[in-house]
Amino acid sequence: MTKPPTRLPPPLEQHVCHAIYAANLAIQRTYKPILDGLGITYPQYLVLNLLWVQDGQTVSRLADQLDLEASTITPLLKRLEGKGLVSRQRNPNDERQVLIGLTQEGKALRNRAGCVSETLIEKTGMTMEELLDLNEHIGDILDRLA
Repeated sequence: MTKPPTRLPPPLEQHVCHAIYAANLAIQRTYKPILDGLGITYPQYLVLNLLWVQDGQTVSRLADQLDLEASTITPLLKRLEGKGLVSRQRNPNDERQVLIGLTQEGKALRNRAGCVSETLIEKTGMTMEELLDLNEHIGDILDRLA
């Protein structure tokens, strides 16, 4: 009986997953000084970004959009509440749900957070259109794998 040919993995520089992973880490390092100045972490920034688009979301909806478990983001939401950026309250129509809403301070932070995207444009030398195109391609990969 003949053995099937052995397929060797490609070198690391040819792995799309590594390029995306490394780029993600580099982006987070680029964002860190700005987010530190805003008093928030990168995961907190992602949650706030979702709330800036649509305020008053449930914990489970936020978790779904971030591809995380609700139990994973609950401590993060408590820290945001402790900073006075969000409020958590039971949904009066469904006591099982917790609604997350922006406080005035959380809403105001949006105006100061615009520099995050500007910094990425500046550091990469890419245009907003190029970054949006790249994001669309990465989104296509995600959709195909999901």
